[in-house]
Amino acid sequence: MIINDPAVIAELAALYSRYEDALVTNDVDTLMSMFWDGDQVMRFGVSENLYGPEQLQAFRRGRPAANLARTIERIDIVSFGSDFASITLEFKRDVHNKIVCGRQSQTWVRMPEGWRIVAAHVSLLAES
Repeated sequence: MIINDPAVIAELAALYSRYEDALVTNDVDTLMSMFWDGDQVMRFGVSENLYGPEQLQAFRRGRPAANLARTIERIDIVSFGSDFASITLEFKRDVHNKIVCGRQSQTWVRMPEGWRIVAAHVSLLAES
């Protein structure tokens, strides 16, 4: 198995850039297209646990669409073979004039229809 095949890493870097753009502009359709449509897809958020595409979509459509910009402080993409990868990152956001630090992880799998996120997690770090 090839770990960190440059071609696979490049594919995922481009996809993640598209994901980040969709996230900060609240492009729900693009975000949903990047997640697996299977019943086992899940996303643990800052204050929510979402299981299945219906819950993910309801969350995305119901969340406030303002002040979503963030600065990525670190991003790591690791591929295992040509069909499985993880993307982890650390970010900062300005929330009500206060800088909040968070982290995100995504598990990506190449499906017949292309790369999809099958599991995701977002959390905020406690104030220090």
